[in-house]
Amino acid sequence: MKITINDRVLEAAEGQTVLQIAQANKIVIPVLCHHRALSPSGSCRMCLVEVEGLRGQLAACTLQSADGMVVHTETPALLESRRLLLELLLRNYVESDTAADDTHVSELHYWVAHYGVPMPIASKPRYPVDSDPNPFIHVDLNKCILCTRCVRACAEIQGRFVWGVGFRGDQAKIVAGADTTMLEARCESCGACVAVCPTGALADRMSMGKGTADKVVATTCTYCGVGCRLNLIVKGNRIIRVTSNPDAPVNGIALCVKGRYGYDFVHHPERLKAPRARRYLLEGRAKPKPSVADPQWDWIDVGWDTALNLAARRLREARDTFGADSVGVLASAKCLNEENYLMNKFARQVIGTNGIDHCARL
Repeated sequence: MKITINDRVLEAAEGQTVLQIAQANKIVIPVLCHHRALSPSGSCRMCLVEVEGLRGQLAACTLQSADGMVVHTETPALLESRRLLLELLLRNYVESDTAADDTHVSELHYWVAHYGVPMPIASKPRYPVDSDPNPFIHVDLNKCILCTRCVRACAEIQGRFVWGVGFRGDQAKIVAGADTTMLEARCESCGACVAVCPTGALADRMSMGKGTADKVVATTCTYCGVGCRLNLIVKGNRIIRVTSNPDAPVNGIALCVKGRYGYDFVHHPERLKAPRARRYLLEGRAKPKPSVADPQWDWIDVGWDTALNLAARRLREARDTFGADSVGVLASAKCLNEENYLMNKFARQVIGTNGIDHCARL
């Protein structure tokens, strides 16, 4: 099919929405309730467009394309509608003065600045700030615009159904479970709701007050063999936040609690940065009696060749002296599946033992 958006003739596939076609062709249409990883809801109306031959303004996120359709995304009437919508969304919005999540600019703030809508004068919050004791997720419902992204992310990405909309009319708000705490509502603290929140109502507690990042480093999570892709948000050569990438082929925006929030080990002062060996092993001495004061028990930083050769020699000695079953092999959940397969071969074919176990237990 052919569809025209802002005087550009574009190809479209059957079933695509106008918003999908626009995003695929780098045409910006503002959204707040819509997220590419979630089902569309059409509730915020920020993505309104005009279609020649059709009355009124239509939501691009739910508008199915048709052959020959002519769409306009930036008319004076649309700009006025978006400004009005933002003003309405901001009527109950209260910016908290405490523990601001300043690691990034929220989508709401971006569009408010883009369309020149004044932020409301600070008023008394409707809800308690930091209203949930979850150790990883900071909740401030005074910033919520009821876009329901968190509700859909929890249901469609993680399958936990923690979030929902409670109460009615102007008392409606996002609630966990039957208006309980997140953990009582069976939250796994995966952070998917934080990843899609466009306002900062849900934020990463560990990143609060850490400031603006210097760079973003794309990497692969080290906690298991699934291979989830994630982005490290870095400031001053320290990780201040972890975000997921919708383009990740394995996980999309989904991450587990360890992948999203278990990054503080990287900067732990006791983290090993090089292989180590006991002094008595390096000097070829007999194993001394354990003693804190004995320098033979000191750890010495060594190179990888030295460490691997020493480990191989000691494993061979143990197997040849006491038998293959005297050696036990522990594989790691932080290795690739292929590496753990090799560990299996190493245990059974090289050492000759069935004593192998795995630590993939959360």
